[in-house]
Amino acid sequence: MKILVCNAGSTSLKFKLYEMPECKVLATGKVERVGSSDDAVFGYRNCGADFQVELAQQSIPDYRVGIERFLKELTEGEGAVLQDVSQIERVGFKTVLSKGHFGVHELDEGALEGMREWFALAPVHNAAYLKAIEVVKEALPAAKLVGVFETAFHRDIPLERKIYGVPYEWYEKYGIQRLGYHGASHGYIADVLGSEKKEYRAISCHLGGSASICGILNGKSVDTSFGMSLETGLIHANRVGDMDPTMICFLEQEGLSREEILEGCQKRGGLLGISGVSNDLRYVMEAAGQGQERARLAVDVFVNGIVHYIGAFYLDLGGLDDLVFTAGIGEHSPQIRRMVCEKLSVIGVKLDEAANEKNARVISTADSAVCVRVIPTDEELGIARRTYEF
Repeated sequence: MKILVCNAGSTSLKFKLYEMPECKVLATGKVERVGSSDDAVFGYRNCGADFQVELAQQSIPDYRVGIERFLKELTEGEGAVLQDVSQIERVGFKTVLSKGHFGVHELDEGALEGMREWFALAPVHNAAYLKAIEVVKEALPAAKLVGVFETAFHRDIPLERKIYGVPYEWYEKYGIQRLGYHGASHGYIADVLGSEKKEYRAISCHLGGSASICGILNGKSVDTSFGMSLETGLIHANRVGDMDPTMICFLEQEGLSREEILEGCQKRGGLLGISGVSNDLRYVMEAAGQGQERARLAVDVFVNGIVHYIGAFYLDLGGLDDLVFTAGIGEHSPQIRRMVCEKLSVIGVKLDEAANEKNARVISTADSAVCVRVIPTDEELGIARRTYEF
């Protein structure tokens, strides 16, 4: 079965075409700077023939042009891998959330309406997916469209760990609860660990521009740092993370508008807000190394948040077998991993410095009480698997 995975961002598109269940990647594609009339980037690769193109300064004014261009590459020219796009039987989307749809669902009108109803919880993400889904539906009318919602992996978290201390009717009527995100990434980590053993206690640290921690017991999520929205948990590149909700009322009283507060929490917060340097941790750490105190503070807040959640989930799990670092920062920042692991020596974590510097797959010593791993995430493969299983 040929399954196309589509990952839509606010100004980007990523594609992978799989042959399933073999998990073989036939072709990949990307579009950067969607919305540009003269500065977009388009990339395509036929993985079997090692055919690749990458073109800059392209005109890709909207999602429709970007998606149609990728589908054309799949069927025309020397990089083609299909005779016709009708060979694509299913399309899997890394959707974020939809009211009443917390797992893997066909993207019928009910699922799409749920996305619209909870639009306010993920406005940037849901806007991108609603547009992309509309275009793909028209371009591939015979294909089944499947949403692998980011909340799917967390649906089995016990209620006592996901309900808030709000009036119970808010949970019943409005669905107020901890939903969790990064499900495709944490779920992929569970797949990798589950291929090695059936029983294990793990904590997955997805550290990137958006960051979250997840406790995993025998392949299932038992706790997560994210709440109901993406504005929670750890500090992110631009987003505030955990914050006292009363601060919104207080800041309004101080004269800030609701729009100014939301912009501060969603676009000017996080690493950028504390450091005043950048939303990119590499630049923040560089500035910290040069003695800039706010940059050093931002790094410390990020690390302390990671350790805080690891400690909580360690107790939830009743111990820990595997600590996994994944995503951009988790996979490529030896310094962040070192800072985290140094604070975890109390639970017997011992870091192999040489292995850590090399971004090795196992970076703990042989006598460490916890196996510390670096596992590159593959969200698209996880989505392809869930779409095939659906």
